Amino acid sequence: MRDFTHDLSALALNTATLGHNVPGAGAGWSPERTLDACARRGIGGIVFWRREVTGRGAEIARRAREAGVSVAGLCRSPFLVGPMAPVGRQAVIDDFRSALDLAAELGAPVLTIVTGGVQPETKGVEESLKLVAGYLEEVVPYADACGVKLALEPLNPAYGGDRSCLTTTRDALDVCDLVNAPGLGVAIDVYHVWWDTDLRYQLQRAGHRILGYHLCDWLAQTTDILLDRGMMGDGVLI
Repeated sequence: MRDFTHDLSALALNTATLGHNVPGAGAGWSPERTLDACARRGIGGIVFWRREVTGRGAEIARRAREAGVSVAGLCRSPFLVGPMAPVGRQAVIDDFRSALDLAAELGAPVLTIVTGGVQPETKGVEESLKLVAGYLEEVVPYADACGVKLALEPLNPAYGGDRSCLTTTRDALDVCDLVNAPGLGVAIDVYHVWWDTDLRYQLQRAGHRILGYHLCDWLAQTTDILLDRGMMGDGVLI
């Protein structure tokens, strides 16, 4: 395993680590301050969330270049399905394209996709995953034109109802196979998939389609399923 003790240049900070830097939440740092902090510590990359940089993509991209920090990705697409998705198919497509525009403006090579939960008036995940595949088939040409790859991120099954009908790496890769687009892959967040005994095989199956890999730990006494993550080595995972 690579030792990052003295060299953090290959690592990227996801700003969710700071609690999402928006007014009244998280560390409250501006994107500029976060970039400078990464540069001082030798962290080579950063992944922003849309709400932190919307309307400032070109400006933040320029500041990142000046700081010598690469924008490694952008989180995230709109929810495509489920109770938290934009209302109406065209609204979803428009928001998806806006996310891709911002990623391209930032120079981010990858946009992370969180699918959204089970589509209203359906049961189980099968119909929702078919809808997700349909959205991807429609948006992939636009993503290609933007020069941005799309990374499906499966989430812990606890989020299945509202945030993600996509809960396993296997299902994520099945959607990739169905859409069959070279710019579509997966983002693997160990917090969400560590429990899956099929994971080793699915990672081998994914191969070059792994477009992002997120590290943290699962605390044995987790109290907040969304926010209560541990630093690596403090939990039951790493």
